[in-house]
Amino acid sequence: MADPIVPTVRMSTTNGLDRRRLLAAGALAIAGVTARPKSARADSNPEISNTEEAIHQERVFSASPKRVYEALTIERQFDRIVRLSSAMKADAMAMMHSPTKLSARVGGAFTLFGGYIVGRQLELVPNELVVQAWRVMNWPRGVYSIARFDLSDRDGKTTLVFDHTAFPRGQATHLASGWQANYWDPLTKLLG
Repeated sequence: MADPIVPTVRMSTTNGLDRRRLLAAGALAIAGVTARPKSARADSNPEISNTEEAIHQERVFSASPKRVYEALTIERQFDRIVRLSSAMKADAMAMMHSPTKLSARVGGAFTLFGGYIVGRQLELVPNELVVQAWRVMNWPRGVYSIARFDLSDRDGKTTLVFDHTAFPRGQATHLASGWQANYWDPLTKLLG
């Protein structure tokens, strides 16, 4: 009598395959297709999702949410972040007269780091939230990610919860270190 879950399969064993070997080979094939090794880079950084499709970072700054918000949304102040960033160590970037163009209104465009980063302001809630359509110029045309900066006051300091999603696969490690070197470190210096 045949097992009701597994259909009866009749085959010749002359070619070396019998039912047990066929089922084992099929199981291994399915496991090989569905199992994907986790990236060692993503596992080493808890700020990057295991699938390398999102970055989540939390930072505390010794300044009010108003000061942090203004640093992220006022062109003159963000330009100071750019000038303090590791990106400015590149000779071409350091020679630029105006590496920052930044609109402080919803729908407004921005060009940062001498045109290397571009995007639009999607949502701005003063002293609380900045959401941007954000892209690196060498990404495929039309590809934008979402960068979300959520600010909250904690005893006179600002907790910034940052989430970055929808960027091209394989970019997470590079982007996570870039946020640290080009945003968080210089913002800490600026806010002192």
